[in-house]
Amino acid sequence: MKNEMNNFTYYNPTKIVFGKNRVPELSQLIPHGKKVLITYGGGSVVKFGTLARVKTALKGYEIGEFGGIEANPNFETAMKAVELIKNEGYDFLLAVGGGSVIDATKFIAAAVPFDGDPIDIFGGGIGKRLPVTTALPFATVLTLPATGSEMNAGSVITFKEKQAKLSFGSPFVFPQFSILEPEITYTLPERQLANGVIDAFVHIIEQYLTYPVGAMVQDRFAEGLLQTLIEIGPNIIDETNHDYNLRANFMWTATNALNTVLSPGVPQDWASHDMGHEITALYQVDHARTLTIVLPALLTVRKAEKWDKLLQYAERVWHITTGNDEEKIDAAIEKTKTFFESLGAPTSFKDIGLGEEVIDPLVAQLERHEQTALSERGDQTLEVSRRIYRQAL
Repeated sequence: MKNEMNNFTYYNPTKIVFGKNRVPELSQLIPHGKKVLITYGGGSVVKFGTLARVKTALKGYEIGEFGGIEANPNFETAMKAVELIKNEGYDFLLAVGGGSVIDATKFIAAAVPFDGDPIDIFGGGIGKRLPVTTALPFATVLTLPATGSEMNAGSVITFKEKQAKLSFGSPFVFPQFSILEPEITYTLPERQLANGVIDAFVHIIEQYLTYPVGAMVQDRFAEGLLQTLIEIGPNIIDETNHDYNLRANFMWTATNALNTVLSPGVPQDWASHDMGHEITALYQVDHARTLTIVLPALLTVRKAEKWDKLLQYAERVWHITTGNDEEKIDAAIEKTKTFFESLGAPTSFKDIGLGEEVIDPLVAQLERHEQTALSERGDQTLEVSRRIYRQAL
């Protein structure tokens, strides 16, 4: 069978406002007369002055605040914002935060004008999935490079009582613009910086380590971004290293990792994310750290199915040129683990104090959430997922 790129339609309307001291431009970017609700998470945007800078830039606007959005944003919390907006008539949203705040804001923007119960936006066994047909306009001020949510149309929301993380996507929830100031990352601690590097790295992997379709441009883009993260990652996690250009490249790499520039025309495999979400839901492990536990195990178990791209990954990304093909692939998987470990991340359940007792509950969660045919080919059954969790012990 010939390797041929798949058909695709590419669309990304988000305007990126990148560089030093761009927050003051908010007054030029948000139409005057808008009633703006600022959404944010914990106290870091307050503590480090980012919220104050945003409010100063919006002098003359009618503004309000909605804080307390969780690291894994809860449906119930987001619905409180929906109620606030409906009661007080906000007509523009500004997310100040990382991927969780932005994801929550996307859902809020879609839920306010939604005709019906907003839970139906998600489906996935919780409610009948209904399309989003409109949304409030919103924008972002990015504080944590990681998810690419500042330049894509996807969102993941946690349903705490149901122990589920569900996603939705719609062209109506692209941010109108996103401000990316690399210097804002100077306030981030080591763990968050590491999580951001990991998240970006695995986002690229999910769109790259599948099977060849002759997508030379997408492959080279992905390989370049991976090599950038490998090169700068160990320096990025030094929270005292305020090298502007280093942080600028980190921020732009994380955005390009999931702003849909890598995905057109290629197969994707989000199995490590699906499996990781269940670890977060049951054991409250950071999302990025679930990925470092799952991904090396997944690549080991699925080696035969990903053989061609794993070999390409070994040779092009890690520059492994000695040994036979299997030795190169095994070395690349080992180097991936070592890279994660260099960022202080776990690469097994043992590293976070968990053992064999997790396997049955995690597989049951996958079954409950209908994650029974994962991977780029849809051939990762529950039994294969069980093998991957076991490999990760």
